[in-house]
Amino acid sequence: MASFPIINLEKLNGEERAATMERINDACQNWGFFEVVHHGISPEFMDTVERLTKEHYKKCMEQRFKEMVASKGLEAVQSEINDLDWESTFFLRHLPVSNIAEVPDLEDEYRKTMKEFAAQLEKLAEHLLDLLCENLGLEKGYLKKAFHGSKGPTFGTKVSNYPPCPQPDLIKGLRAHTDAGGIILLFQDDKVSGLQLLKDGEWVDVPPMRHSIVINIGDQLEVITNGKYKSVLHRVVAQTDGNRMSLASFYNPGSDAVIYPAPELVKKEENKDLYPKFVFEDYMKLYAGLKFQAKEPRFEAMKAMENTNLGPIATV
Repeated sequence: MASFPIINLEKLNGEERAATMERINDACQNWGFFEVVHHGISPEFMDTVERLTKEHYKKCMEQRFKEMVASKGLEAVQSEINDLDWESTFFLRHLPVSNIAEVPDLEDEYRKTMKEFAAQLEKLAEHLLDLLCENLGLEKGYLKKAFHGSKGPTFGTKVSNYPPCPQPDLIKGLRAHTDAGGIILLFQDDKVSGLQLLKDGEWVDVPPMRHSIVINIGDQLEVITNGKYKSVLHRVVAQTDGNRMSLASFYNPGSDAVIYPAPELVKKEENKDLYPKFVFEDYMKLYAGLKFQAKEPRFEAMKAMENTNLGPIATV
């Protein structure tokens, strides 16, 4: 099997641009995932984000997680647990309105750092979306507009820790799923592995790599690209030692954005009616109950609900 795609974004500025763009295109088509290095976020800043995230877990979340494990008797389970993830998480919302000031227990330095980190990731997400537009033959800015809705995109970060697990064969860190949204940017632990994606029927490790950002395609990009780029199943395998940090930032459509395949891409296909047209918020309501099931029935359900009165994409 080909090795996991790692892409140096600095090479877009020189004579290797065409080859680098082709590697991004291949990763989107055949993996649904790739890892970017030299992405413009400084290593020193990423080290600060990691340090503060790990300090916050130790101080505010570790004990709570241990109490949850003890209360559910998870250390001594005998059979596989299918309705629980071995993870400790909280969520930061950045757009359209930030909730960072309201999240309890965060030190001021951590709040300030995560606000700055989100701003840099937002910029990177929009840059990547424009690279995808270029590869797809769409006008620059098309995907950003498609995500816009009336209030702009939704953007947030799931801050997760995956503590050591005594029974990793019986409890997943995070069960297999595709991501519902647009483009996902993950800053993951470079020492403790665990993230895997399904490729050609096999689970493949996403390599932990210092100062990289892992990118993956969500369900909405699959719809807009008319299936040219696909979201893929991925999971987190719990480990017996090491606490794995994961900051997954989701750059998603606005809640009222109308999502449908880009007409430019539908024109090129023989089978034109592959994906539904829907409001993103409606998809998310459906996804909430079906996250750990196959995505295809979700698309079919949205197709069944399809309302012919949905208007064009709301733009700025």
